[in-house]
Amino acid sequence: MGRVGTVVAIGAGAVASVVAAPFALGAVGFTSAGIAVGSIASSMMSAAAVANGGGVAVGSLVAVLQSAGAVGLSGAATAAVASVGGAVAGAGAAVAGWLWGSPKNKGGGGGGGGEEEEITKAIGSVSTLLWSFIMGTAAGLVGAVVAVVGAPVILGAAGFTSAGVAAGSVAAKMMSGAAVANGGGVAAGSVVASLQAAGASGLSGTATAVVAGAGAAVGWLARLVG
Repeated sequence: MGRVGTVVAIGAGAVASVVAAPFALGAVGFTSAGIAVGSIASSMMSAAAVANGGGVAVGSLVAVLQSAGAVGLSGAATAAVASVGGAVAGAGAAVAGWLWGSPKNKGGGGGGGGEEEEITKAIGSVSTLLWSFIMGTAAGLVGAVVAVVGAPVILGAAGFTSAGVAAGSVAAKMMSGAAVANGGGVAAGSVVASLQAAGASGLSGTATAVVAGAGAAVGWLARLVG
């Protein structure tokens, strides 16, 4: 699998992990209505309460997971989840590419190196993949966080602000062009409407997932190219 395929896998993994996270949280009992009775989350909460002397500590794993289950992932959590999802997908793509490109799959013989040489090469390949996974994960996490944190700044600089579209800005020109194209008004759900909504009230969960996924993919791509 080439670099393009790996980057596509990273982006898909990042978005899929963020989309799946709420379902996974709900499945184990961290729901919007609280911790479900008799669930894995309930057992975790009981254990955490016992360990903490009767209550769940603020900022603990159980508290963070319940908060995410109740109100959704925060920007930082979304970036982290997207990065991990992208890293896992990227590692899987790399392993698939390595296996597909191995001499056996290409029809090549073992050569004269013997079994020891093949084992040494395999260990070296696994070490390389592991290092690439670690560094790729770090790069993806940085890319995801930078993308999520930087998106509001970029939107504001373009003129999509919490107070509306800034006069004379790039956003104002985009809004004017969209209004002309739409016969006098900006269509709901259009690019301009979506950007202004994000500028006014922040990125939605889906938008954050997409931005974080793109950032993670760019981070991984930079690592691959570098």
